[in-house]
Amino acid sequence: MGIRSWRNLLVLLVALVLAAKLGHFERWEGFREMPMSKKNMDPTLNFFIQSYNNASNDTYLFRVQELLRSQVQLTTGVEYMVTVKIARTTCKKNVTKDPSCPLQSKKLRKSLICESLIYTVPWINYYQLWNNSCQDTEGSCKDLRQ
Repeated sequence: MGIRSWRNLLVLLVALVLAAKLGHFERWEGFREMPMSKKNMDPTLNFFIQSYNNASNDTYLFRVQELLRSQVQLTTGVEYMVTVKIARTTCKKNVTKDPSCPLQSKKLRKSLICESLIYTVPWINYYQLWNNSCQDTEGSCKDLRQ
């Protein structure tokens, strides 16, 4: 490698160090309160509810009723720490996968508040549920870790 190449490499390195010092590269430390973009919300929450339904022993499918809180952390992908309200539907498992099933009413009504950590690399359509803990809106706690 000639002197000219070394000089170009050194100039590039100095430029990168200066840009970082002057704040041109944003560095995230920990989760930030941030609404999930519409583009990422549907696939991420669909992945979450499928994971929940697959791990649940309930006869009926659940669906997401409401996204209550969304926090984001950038790593090698995107980590979402979400709090969602989910509710039991009238659709039985292994019979349908219809995401628009009506919610149960009266006797079989059940809703949960779930706090989940979902790791995603959205540009390659990769999702992984790292942690999930759900609590019945009546008070009992259920932990589904994968």
